Amino acid sequence: MISSPPGVALSKSQRAHQWLRERIQARDYAPGHRLVLASIAEELDMSVVPVREAIRQLEAEGLVTFEHNVGARVFVVDVAQFGDTMQTLALLEAAATALSAGHLTAADLSEARNVNDRMRGQLEDLVPHEFTALNHELHVVLTRGCPNERLMELVRAEWARLDNLRDSTFTVVPERAANSVREHEHLIDLVEASAPAAEIQQAALHHRANTLHAYLLSNQPEHAPELIPGLTPGATASSPTAPSPAASSPTASRPRPTGGTHD
Repeated sequence: MISSPPGVALSKSQRAHQWLRERIQARDYAPGHRLVLASIAEELDMSVVPVREAIRQLEAEGLVTFEHNVGARVFVVDVAQFGDTMQTLALLEAAATALSAGHLTAADLSEARNVNDRMRGQLEDLVPHEFTALNHELHVVLTRGCPNERLMELVRAEWARLDNLRDSTFTVVPERAANSVREHEHLIDLVEASAPAAEIQQAALHHRANTLHAYLLSNQPEHAPELIPGLTPGATASSPTAPSPAASSPTASRPRPTGGTHD
């Protein structure tokens, strides 16, 4: 449902943007779905001009792509693009988590633990999309204290990009779920103990790196990705499973496949 703050009227392009974004995120428009301007304009009872503006904005947000002789389509993430997005998110979100840590209250940390406990409760009968939603909720809590709004805008843009994936990472690698819960617990413990910001940032980086590593090993086991030069996926105090020897190699390279999607 298209809505706006009380007393604030949305422009036509804003209405179209919100309408399209909601349908993409609800997966009414699946990855690869072609966005026909005339049909959308007719459904929204407006000209194609504001619809085109809305689609251009969605393109800037990474939710829509344009193809020659095809037009606008809902963004489809292939393995290499997923890796790029996860690496970008890891760097941004880790910084935001570290900056946020000192501003989180006891109530915030209690909320984070509650969400993580709900995730733990799903481990025996995993519902990947529900687990992913809880995972996102937890990371929202851990970054809500970040005072750098520009950084948070970038983090939210990468969250939106990941949210557009058709299937959850935990559908592909359900065994990752248990380690993810343990790593969350460790991260919350660090924040609660007022650990140095650099230690919190490193733990958050490894958390995302481990997810990327597990996903790519499942899809392309010949590759062992590293997050950034010198930082490979690795065990933390809460994640006792060490990476494979290949993953520990400083020469490990990121995959560059020509196709494939996360669907």
